[in-house]
Amino acid sequence: MTNLDTSDTTEEPGPGGYAAARLLLLHEKGRPGPPRRAALARLTDDWLTGLYAAAAPPRGTALVAVGGYGRAELSPRSDLDLLLLHDGTADKAAVAALADRIWYPVWDLGLALDHSVRTPAEARATAAEDLKAHLGLLDARTVAGDAGLVAALRTTVLADWRNQAPRRLPELDALCRERAERAGELQYLLEPDLKEARGGLRDLQVLRAVAASWVADAPREGLDGARRRLLDARDALHLATGRATDRLALQEQDAVAAELGLLDADTLLREVYEAARTVSYATDVTWREVHRVLRARSARPRLRTLLGRGGTKPPVERTPLAEGVVEMDGEAVLALGARPERDPVLPLRAAAAAAQSALPLSPHAVRRLASAAAPLPVPWPAEAREELVTLLGAGEATVPVWEALEAEGLVTRLLPDWERVRCRPQRNPVHTWTVDRHLVETAVRASSLTRRVGRPDLLLVAALLHDIGKGWPGDHSVAGETIARDLAARIGFDRTDTAAVATVVRHHLLLVETATRRDLDDPATVQSVATAVGSLGTLELLHALTEADALATGPAAWSSWRASLVADLVKRVAGVLTGAPLPDPEAAAPSAEQERLAIEALRTGEPVLALHARDEQPLDEEQPEPVGVELLIALPDRPGVLPAVAGVLALHRLTVRAAELRAVDLPSGLGSDSGSVLVLDWRVAAEYGSLPEAARLRADLVRALDGSLDIPARLAEREAAYPRRRGLAAPPPRVTVAAADSRLATVIEVRAQDAPGLLHRIGRALEGAAVRVRSAHVSTLGANAVDTLYVTRPDGSLLPDEEAIDLARALEDALR
Repeated sequence: MTNLDTSDTTEEPGPGGYAAARLLLLHEKGRPGPPRRAALARLTDDWLTGLYAAAAPPRGTALVAVGGYGRAELSPRSDLDLLLLHDGTADKAAVAALADRIWYPVWDLGLALDHSVRTPAEARATAAEDLKAHLGLLDARTVAGDAGLVAALRTTVLADWRNQAPRRLPELDALCRERAERAGELQYLLEPDLKEARGGLRDLQVLRAVAASWVADAPREGLDGARRRLLDARDALHLATGRATDRLALQEQDAVAAELGLLDADTLLREVYEAARTVSYATDVTWREVHRVLRARSARPRLRTLLGRGGTKPPVERTPLAEGVVEMDGEAVLALGARPERDPVLPLRAAAAAAQSALPLSPHAVRRLASAAAPLPVPWPAEAREELVTLLGAGEATVPVWEALEAEGLVTRLLPDWERVRCRPQRNPVHTWTVDRHLVETAVRASSLTRRVGRPDLLLVAALLHDIGKGWPGDHSVAGETIARDLAARIGFDRTDTAAVATVVRHHLLLVETATRRDLDDPATVQSVATAVGSLGTLELLHALTEADALATGPAAWSSWRASLVADLVKRVAGVLTGAPLPDPEAAAPSAEQERLAIEALRTGEPVLALHARDEQPLDEEQPEPVGVELLIALPDRPGVLPAVAGVLALHRLTVRAAELRAVDLPSGLGSDSGSVLVLDWRVAAEYGSLPEAARLRADLVRALDGSLDIPARLAEREAAYPRRRGLAAPPPRVTVAAADSRLATVIEVRAQDAPGLLHRIGRALEGAAVRVRSAHVSTLGANAVDTLYVTRPDGSLLPDEEAIDLARALEDALR
């Protein structure tokens, strides 16, 4: 290990000696974490002390570190927060000259500096007007000069803080809420701000400030470790990027993980999330206590007036909630006679009672339950199972109660497999939450759908467990089926119910993936779902879970359009399960409008278009969805239709949500034998701006079909003019032959990065392979597109296996 000698920095107050010693320290591998931060603060103190002494400071002055520097929490690229304090007796010019002799060397070194020059009275006045300045002064520390002057300021500032607590603390709470709204929750963000996001370093500073007010103190369990993990991550981020940044961007996470000696970026995020969760829980508990104390203080004068001089304090009210659980002072707490060591169901009973009453579960109660409650027998007794279902069915009130159980390790004690998904990040940008929080959110969403199913208990438990397999390698649905079977039996469900939960977990993605990626007019599609589901009871559970899962995923995962597709599939599968015959897809008649457009296209020999705007209302009203339109196109069947239409839509910046192509057999007697007519029924949305006019789309389509509009060249020009922003390299496209057992067509599935013109490129590749597209089903989630294509040979027959595999390879090569 390098031996660091900083003695030269006091002899050489200029930036050179400090810079060299600082560089040595930051690259010293044997002293990371708190020791390095403390050493960096000492090194900086020594250098600034040298600068201060060399400037011949007048009497009654002091150099003061505030904020993070005052706490000696200096990261490699941290700002230096400095206050030049003076008692007002020195000449103003001398004080200004002293400031220049200190500030300029800091700037010369390229360090960020937050500086001020004030008397104690000015500092106090600034703190009274600026809450952030007041918080910074709470950590004031003497670097050089008159320590007595600094001590007096600290004493005054702390006294002001405590005296003004009833006014300043609510102001601080509002500031924290506004910051959380702006920066998000650290424990769920894929690119979190380690400082500003809720649960980050700024909240740790706030907890210190609340404790200094003497109004409330944060739960200290785990906070020191959380602070160290977040500061270590910020240190590593500064070293890996060479920048003063607090945002843990995706492209930096592997380097930061390596700097910390962690396995990978997921391990890094999980550690950060766990630290943030500890801070967030402590923050919630602390602010709840602050408001309780402030309410009590404001009530005391009125209470003394009501009681009179000889009055006595009324007894504390305890309202029973459940056996061993009461409400007291706005919290669910344990009754005086509760005996957790003799009542293994008490943790679940207390949690269920709190959630059903929309009350927080007292942290003291949770801590006592975690330390004293007897373990539940396996399988659980019926009461425990019922209390779990009651907890999950409480809706939004479930979340804070579940978090309280998590904070003391009770959830993993009840459900051991939970540990593998706890704080596990999800790198798909469609997902809002970590895996564990997503599971709880899905149960919350499912609680509003329990009236739609015959077994709401199975729905809620399946919602809680549907992604439990994400903690294991391989297909999470397959792994989840095994885990869910074990956990359902542990919870106390019988063999039949356990099998139902396992089946629902195994197939929780089946309905939405089939509805959005498969041809529902193909009997094989509906039959395959019916075979997997097995019963109407399981089908209704899957239907409700599909909606709850999507709503809990994020705004891009569910809409009225997807809901209608899933409902259509469920209706068809229910018909199969009740014995109804499947309709013949070849006999399916076109709609009246499709037939009208087809007749017009046959008469004119040219494309005919119709645009129907539909205000698509999202099922989650808080997440507005862009307006979608139905685009109908009819034209005489000919080669090149798919790439031409897809290319024209891409040129007009229309995003394709779904596409279906079908040949329409017109009624006899129309006086024409000109051949078949192709009808395309697509749903599209404007990428931005307003929708184009149908006449413009038709004109460009005519030009694309006759070859006068060079779509590939136009798309290439636009891409060159507006290059995509740099980011993480997208994974390569993957094209497979799906095992769909369709009698109508060969099913090709394309998974690729969504981009303008993607469907156009797919269509060109298919045209080059001389295959016919029967239908196309487009699904876009975030940056990922999944396009399913039903293709045949030109004569309508299925592709042989080898030919289908060759086509998949050719498509994959064309998309690279």
